[in-house]
Amino acid sequence: MSSGRLSLHVLLLCGLLRAQQQLLPGSCNFELGTCGYTSDPEYGSWSMNEEGHLITVDSAFLKEQEHAVLVSPVLEQQDWSCVRLVYQITGQGSLQLHLRPDGDNFDYRLWSANKASDSWLIASVDLPNTTIPYQVLLEGRPERDPGNNVAIFEIHIVPGFCIECNFEEHHLCGYSNSWNPNVNWYVGGSVARESNLLLNHTTNNQRGHYMYVDSVYAKHFQEVAKLTSPMTTAPMAGCLSFYYHRDQERGNIFSVFTRDQLGHYEEIWRPEVYATPGWTQVSVDIKAPHPLEVVFEVAFNSARGGYVAIDDISFSPEFCHTDTEPTFDPSIANCDFENGLCLYYQERTESKVWSRVTVKPNAYRIGDHTTGAGCFLLANTRFTARPGYVGRLHGPFLPGNHKYCVRFYYMLHGFRKVDNALVLYIYDENNVAQEKVWSLADTSAAVWTEVEITYMKPMLSKLVFVSICKNFWECGLAAIDDITVSLGDCQITAGSLPGRCNFESGVCGYIQDKKEDKADWLRVRGHTPTSYTGPRGDHTTGVGYFMYIEASLMRPGHKARLLTSDLRGASSPQCLIFYYHMYGSGTGILTVLLRRSSREQDALLWRRRGEQSVSWMRAMVDYHCDVRHQIIFEAIRGPSLRSDIAIDDIQFKRGPCEDPGDITPYSGFSEYFNEIEN
Repeated sequence: MSSGRLSLHVLLLCGLLRAQQQLLPGSCNFELGTCGYTSDPEYGSWSMNEEGHLITVDSAFLKEQEHAVLVSPVLEQQDWSCVRLVYQITGQGSLQLHLRPDGDNFDYRLWSANKASDSWLIASVDLPNTTIPYQVLLEGRPERDPGNNVAIFEIHIVPGFCIECNFEEHHLCGYSNSWNPNVNWYVGGSVARESNLLLNHTTNNQRGHYMYVDSVYAKHFQEVAKLTSPMTTAPMAGCLSFYYHRDQERGNIFSVFTRDQLGHYEEIWRPEVYATPGWTQVSVDIKAPHPLEVVFEVAFNSARGGYVAIDDISFSPEFCHTDTEPTFDPSIANCDFENGLCLYYQERTESKVWSRVTVKPNAYRIGDHTTGAGCFLLANTRFTARPGYVGRLHGPFLPGNHKYCVRFYYMLHGFRKVDNALVLYIYDENNVAQEKVWSLADTSAAVWTEVEITYMKPMLSKLVFVSICKNFWECGLAAIDDITVSLGDCQITAGSLPGRCNFESGVCGYIQDKKEDKADWLRVRGHTPTSYTGPRGDHTTGVGYFMYIEASLMRPGHKARLLTSDLRGASSPQCLIFYYHMYGSGTGILTVLLRRSSREQDALLWRRRGEQSVSWMRAMVDYHCDVRHQIIFEAIRGPSLRSDIAIDDIQFKRGPCEDPGDITPYSGFSEYFNEIEN
């Protein structure tokens, strides 16, 4: 391509009219008003700028509030759609986009930004398909100092996925160019039908646009141009399609990659030819259980390398090819052992080393991890025929070429040597061990401890848990529970979901009651200081954080209250799930209360009195409240210092609860305190 033609393209970038995409309800450019967007009256206000068409929240006008929330009208869009946001953060501050489903207590954060900029920035946020009406919330948080503000210039909601683009809009759908001094992706367009390249594929006329990269200024070996899509805000599984046109010398490279949040690249397509007669369509299957970017990368070796153009990127949740392996659900390898062994089994050639057992909740033995009173697997129980053994527990087969995140909990008792007490292998379909992916480093302090492993194998594979005991003196008790397998890397997490708190990163907005309380809930990790009371570790990982009351800092009858932030109220029933720990001969009372803003009296939802178990126990509480309210966790100290009460892993979800929940009036005292049941 000649340099004259390149100059023509740059001029056309500024001069051509762009085709307008279809805009859905909720879109606004703030030219004639706020399009039904309003400021939440409980927070600061967004204000229309008198000089320009934009809406801002400025630190100078926030007064005592820390942030302002802009709420869209109620939207009903049942197909996938994409919010394109043109925004700017001046100075220190942040902007967040939330989804508020109708009838839900919580807002779901989809996107956030906190980087200041001298110019307008583009954000692309996927809105998943849903039959439930919803609202979009934009939360601006400028820091207190003068001159800090957050501004929104444009909100466009368009059909389809954010990764889709025909390059007709000035914002290029949020695609970004990794700037290189010599080779870059540019916007192309034409006024004459000079060649196939200059005909945009979308409109097949003189005014279309596409993206292209040319080697004319390439000076070094392997000069690379990268065009990167916005990071999706939802898992992507389906068919990615695009058109490309290529005329390159041999040795130059054109590839399409995906990149995850950890920066890992995976090549998904590379062309087989160096030149195409015209625009050629490509369809590639993508299976990603996590957000990703798509990267179009071209590398040149000289100024005579040629050019590559792309256009009309689209995505469908249906796979392109009928022979594509269907999306696989790895949860077939999940098991909490409450209703049997699921798809796990032991080898028939050996004695059954692994036994499914339950322990009555009491002050002497720790129950299972799932509920505190359920089932788990135990190796080398008293039922084992001989002291020396190799116990293998096989899981179901999982397809190859997938990255899996495996999580499970283990607990040990009585092993002197832990080298082979519990080991996790990956076996192939021929029952050959491919890799030992985990083994014990040391003994756990009689607490359920979480293990996370990420692995990937090219062949069909399965998990095999192995416990080895060579002689009587080495044998102890190895227990496992709550195995979960999901697609993707364990390091890529979904983030903290609203309504869930495990206290690992803070107190999640929970509030101490300073008015009536004589003490506070404390956030700690490890075991509590007073012996014979409190947990030895948290419920989430065994080594993380939990909230508890320290009885030695309180007097009998003193109480500590922990309140949720204001919950909106929902038309549907809600299910509150949490784990509590009440171990100690002087343990007092743990109560859950519902506080409505309109009533003075708090309503009792759930209560436990006295020592319950040395285990973490699960509570499931159904309640219904359609007005603004708070949930209160109230702990009252008992008669002695051995009265520590702890809570962890609180979760709210749309109800009713899945099972009857924690309805047993069990006090923790039983004549069967040492019994292990089959």
